[in-house]
Amino acid sequence: MRLVAVRVATEAAEHLRGLPRPWETGGAAGSVATKSTPTDVVTASDTALETLIRERLAVLRPGDPIVGEEHGGSAGVDPERVVWVVDPIDGTVNFLYGLPWYAISVAATRGGESLAGAVVEPDSGRLWSAAAGLGATCDGRPLAVSAATDVSLSLLGTGFAYDGRRRARQAGLVAALLPQVRDVRRTGSAALDLCAVAAGWTDAYLEHGCNWWDWAAAALVAREAGAVVRTPGVAGVEAPDDGLGADATLAAAPGIAARIAALARDAGAASV
Repeated sequence: MRLVAVRVATEAAEHLRGLPRPWETGGAAGSVATKSTPTDVVTASDTALETLIRERLAVLRPGDPIVGEEHGGSAGVDPERVVWVVDPIDGTVNFLYGLPWYAISVAATRGGESLAGAVVEPDSGRLWSAAAGLGATCDGRPLAVSAATDVSLSLLGTGFAYDGRRRARQAGLVAALLPQVRDVRRTGSAALDLCAVAAGWTDAYLEHGCNWWDWAAAALVAREAGAVVRTPGVAGVEAPDDGLGADATLAAAPGIAARIAALARDAGAASV
């Protein structure tokens, strides 16, 4: 399943490189639309890539259900079957503007748990992948999280929702955490933020509001690299009752994970 995820995500990245780029066409009419809010965009490339990924999975894994960001899917959590979870472009706003921090994410899951996954960065060509119990790699090199033990010297990744009111609450949480850590980074791609924790490029990542397809592959990469990972509940699976909020995603180096979670709870994470 890891090999299938790698193959399909890599093929999708190659296909994307041949498609018109929104920043080169000025967001031509019909190439960009919006979803939940005017800032929540979807490009023609998002829908084209998901269609391609679904077609390839249908050949390589016939009969497996698929859940995707753009075309949906009602398979949800199935304890008996492998369900593929797909994000054709994670970081679509970055892609829209020509920023290189976006990725293609493909994961195989069962019962809501990720079994294997791949995250590909089309611009850099980097390939992240993992399989449950078998470790995680970037371009074939084994990954390991940082050895951070001092939260005050840790680098924290985060992200923000599309709804303005929720952004304000998230900003309040980050404002409370900022004096407690070395600094905060926001790349605009949850998948790449989680991969950054796996590589030790950041020490922790916390965000509310991520969807299953945002983290299905990358959270596994982080966990297999040694991170302590907490993900939201998906359909049929309840979120952990730990005071962080039902839809919080957290990944952190083991030496600071408990302290980061405690600081987030003290800062009101449950109400974000």
